[in-house]
Amino acid sequence: MLESLRPAVPKRRWWQHILLWQGVSMAACALVAVLLLFQPALQPAYMVVLIAPEQQTPGWLVRASNRREVQLLPLAVTSILANRVLQFWTKGADWPAPVSLGLVEPGQSLHTTLDELPPLAPNQLFELTLEQPGGSPTGLPTGPVQFIGRAVAL
Repeated sequence: MLESLRPAVPKRRWWQHILLWQGVSMAACALVAVLLLFQPALQPAYMVVLIAPEQQTPGWLVRASNRREVQLLPLAVTSILANRVLQFWTKGADWPAPVSLGLVEPGQSLHTTLDELPPLAPNQLFELTLEQPGGSPTGLPTGPVQFIGRAVAL
């Protein structure tokens, strides 16, 4: 008679078992630990602050999360003459000449790869020069340096 007075306990479904979820959580943690342990070593990141030579004020930032890609980011408003363009250059310590990384719109970021170049290295030179429309006709910087800086490994 007492058994009939007890309320019926609903039967648990499979997703309501705490042991199941504890097991799933432990497996997920183990997977993340294995992935972190065996991930390839990250290459050093590099940073360059490009400053205006005369004013010594920062104008652009070059960021590299690896040694094969760089991102150029504006730090301040840059104005240039209407009939000129900014051209982005880099030069390694043992390179014979600077290499163009492309034309830059004032105030716009630029992402580029260094596929044809040696990997990025500490103290590598980066600069923005003022060039003719379409860029330097010689393949080398011809205009005045607007911003310049050297790579630092972080």
